Amino acid sequence: MMGYTDRHARYFLRLISRHALLYTEMVTTGAVLHGDRSKLLRFHANELPLAIQLGGSDPAELRECSRIAEDAGFSEINLNVGCPSDRVQSGRIGACLMVEPVLVAESIAAMQSAVEIPVTVKCRIGIDHMESYDAFNAFIETVADSGCDSFIVHARKAWLQGLSPKQNREIPPLKYDYVYRLKQQHPQLNIVINGGIRTIDETRRHLEKVDGVMLGREAYHNPYLLAQVDHLFYGEPGLERSRDEIIDEFSEYAEEQLASGERLHAIARHLLGLYKHSRGSNAWKRYLSAHAHKQGAGVHVIRAAREQIS
Repeated sequence: MMGYTDRHARYFLRLISRHALLYTEMVTTGAVLHGDRSKLLRFHANELPLAIQLGGSDPAELRECSRIAEDAGFSEINLNVGCPSDRVQSGRIGACLMVEPVLVAESIAAMQSAVEIPVTVKCRIGIDHMESYDAFNAFIETVADSGCDSFIVHARKAWLQGLSPKQNREIPPLKYDYVYRLKQQHPQLNIVINGGIRTIDETRRHLEKVDGVMLGREAYHNPYLLAQVDHLFYGEPGLERSRDEIIDEFSEYAEEQLASGERLHAIARHLLGLYKHSRGSNAWKRYLSAHAHKQGAGVHVIRAAREQIS
């Protein structure tokens, strides 16, 4: 979700669901240790609960970054062992680490030694020619022996050579049965399934077999899907928040951000999918896309976009 789940997107998504656990974009250990932490680790308190996703493979660096993340107020630290991008492979980050389960286990142990908040792993079911269930299970067992008890599994393997990150989200077949079998074999582990899940009905069916569901691009491109989550899965009574309520509250946030120097386009681009599958979706997107990037654009653009829906 690089380039998508920045702090503005997360604030917006939190207005739709109060309880769903949100994740940052992946941040590398090098960026945390040597970059502008005030920018990289910045979030609004309203975004909580919020997990930071780290990319790295040096246990000492991951330990230090975990300490920094906990001090910054994050709710969870997630180690990315699933990203197939060439850029992260070259830095020994992401899915390429699935062939180094001992290193991943050492990294998790180092991270856990520095913090009290949960440390979790997000991975694939395999990479390249590592495609058997037994190989996947061996990876999980080795990392679990380090003390990690929570895994978010994208139920596709990744081809690290020959496929782009986008193709790696679509071409390798989904094997949900691998994730179901993993939970059945290791009931003590918290297993969250990810990959190709688009509806609340699908989410319900997966939750019959595993402990949790992670939604990625569907939650971003069709965010109002999350309006059902608090009631259905967290037991919160009451009606779903309306799109008008969400827009009004987000507009207040946007005004604050504009006053601090942000551009409307950077804030409002995350709203484009709010009306997906409903009347007026195209008019809403067209207006925001055409006007939010203009010099001096303010929250009146968001309100005017809503008026295009009829």
